[in-house]
Amino acid sequence: MPPPKSVSRQRKVVRVALIVLVVLVTAGFIASRIDTGKFAISPGGAQPVAPLITIDGHTGKAVGGKIMLTDVLLTPLSWLTYLPAKLDSSNDIVPASALVPSGVSVSELDAQGYLEMDQSKNAAKTAALTRLGYKVGAAPDGAVVTAVGEHAPATGQVSVADVITAVNGSAVSTACGVISDVHSLVAGSRVALTVRVATIHPDGTITNGTPQVKNVTLGEPPDDRPAPSCPGVTGPSKGYLGVSLDNDIRYSFPISISISTDNIGGPSAGLAMTLGIIDQLSGGNLVHHRVLAATGTIDPGGQVGDVGGVPQKTIAVSRAGATLFLVPVEELSAARSKATSTLRIKAVSTLDQALNALMRLGGTITMANGTTESLTSRVPGP
Repeated sequence: MPPPKSVSRQRKVVRVALIVLVVLVTAGFIASRIDTGKFAISPGGAQPVAPLITIDGHTGKAVGGKIMLTDVLLTPLSWLTYLPAKLDSSNDIVPASALVPSGVSVSELDAQGYLEMDQSKNAAKTAALTRLGYKVGAAPDGAVVTAVGEHAPATGQVSVADVITAVNGSAVSTACGVISDVHSLVAGSRVALTVRVATIHPDGTITNGTPQVKNVTLGEPPDDRPAPSCPGVTGPSKGYLGVSLDNDIRYSFPISISISTDNIGGPSAGLAMTLGIIDQLSGGNLVHHRVLAATGTIDPGGQVGDVGGVPQKTIAVSRAGATLFLVPVEELSAARSKATSTLRIKAVSTLDQALNALMRLGGTITMANGTTESLTSRVPGP
């Protein structure tokens, strides 16, 4: 005797539902494996810089206030995660090409970020100590690799954060030294690079080992490659190494300063770290009971530079309870677009402008000679 029609219909519905479920799960699995080539920039966290800074063996502690650094989360998007990320108004969606130079693999992002953080720490120490009247020594110490082309001649021989100290046995101390020595060599030439190979540790710290020789055969220069801008180097290069270089600087600091930034990459914490060092050397009097945050690159001369992800950083510092957020001038409108009514945004382009903003709120700094500086004891800046 056949089953009643109602039971048969129910079985069909169950089978169809199971088929649909299997199809959806399979489609979701496949979508999760397909990279869109895009990244989501979303709000990260905000944390006080004082506990990260150790000066002469003493870790800083907030004294009635704090300076916070902030970061963003950078997440590669699959087709499964793209739509939810796109619908979240706190996110920005950017192509991978916007995060790395042309011809550089996105796989370089982490290494580049840790190198930028390492350089930013040294710049922050230099800017802070120099502003307080300390003497900081600095000397060129080779050419540090900042990027390697995805299919460049140097790929596999040198990596981001490696330091080149000689070309064909001739010592070099700057990036232009490497460029000058390679510039006239034609494609097919074999170049011996003396390299202090970098090790990037799991926490993001970088150490460079003893020099090793790496042999690279130069390739044909790409048609769109710009001419070098080094003194004495004219005309297009005849051979192609495929790396970007910067000067590696050896600093001599009068005070022992270390900054712990486990798993944080990029240069955007430069201003916050600089202010944190000055505040600690000033006994916490720069902050003057305020809760504030800062973002922006810093160079050794105290110039504040542009950074990315400021809307998301504004959300993060608002959530962390900051009442003042210092941002680069270029990012003023971006920060204001996400600021709450309790968060004041202040744009700065120099360290002195940032210090003025805090001195107007009652903060003071202690100079290397022991004198105290406040807004009333100096000529106000813009």
